Order: sequence, then C-alpha cells, then structure tokens
Amino acid sequence: QVHLVESGGGLVQAGDSLRLSCGASGLTLSLMTMGWFRQAPGKEREFVGVSAWSGGTYFADSVKGRFTISRDNAKNTVYLQMNGLKPEDTAIYYCAAKAPTSNAEYRYWGQGTQVTVSS
Repeated sequence: QVHLVESGGGLVQAGDSLRLSCGASGLTLSLMTMGWFRQAPGKEREFVGVSAWSGGTYFADSVKGRFTISRDNAKNTVYLQMNGLKPEDTAIYYCAAKAPTSNAEYRYWGQGTQVTVSS
C-alpha cells in the first residue's frame, strides 16, 4: 500500500521560508514524477511545481523564482523549498506522484500540510 506524507507546514511571517517534505512508503519516489499542489480556502486546487524523475523542474508563475523542488533518494523524500513567502501562499500543500509518462495522471496523493503566511 502506498502512502505519501507531507510535513513541514506551519505559521510564518511574510518573507520567511519553509521547507515541506514529502515522504513515501510503498513507492520509490526516484522513479516517479512528483508534483506539488496547493488549495487555499474557497479556491480550487492549483499546481505549484513538478519534479520529473529525470531531475527537471517546472513551476507555476506565481512561485517561480521563490520555490524549488529537490529530492533525497536515499531518504525517499521530495522537498519543496519555499522562500520569500507571501500571504497569498497560504494554503494546504499536497504532494502527488505519477508515473513518468506523458499522459499519466497523479495517482498518489498525500494528506496535505497547512502553510499559513501572515502579513
């Protein structure tokens, strides 16, 4: 059985940094494309960034230049480093995994971790 677990969320002030972690059991993350998504209150879930299994990354314009994704394959963990946080980054953040093929959908999701940025 596959489980993704996010951690690292919290309450921070604008301009601060946070690093979210996404660990897995039952799944080798180094073989997967890993995405990060977020959902703010009253809004639909939105794409934040993606890390391809090959190492490339891509980010939404709203976070480009502030957020990065890295992997620690030995720990089977993917990280979302968030710098220069803004109040509009407040949301529940989710990691998700999918097969590294062009038409794959995100099959596995974590339960989410809350990030709150105060002004």
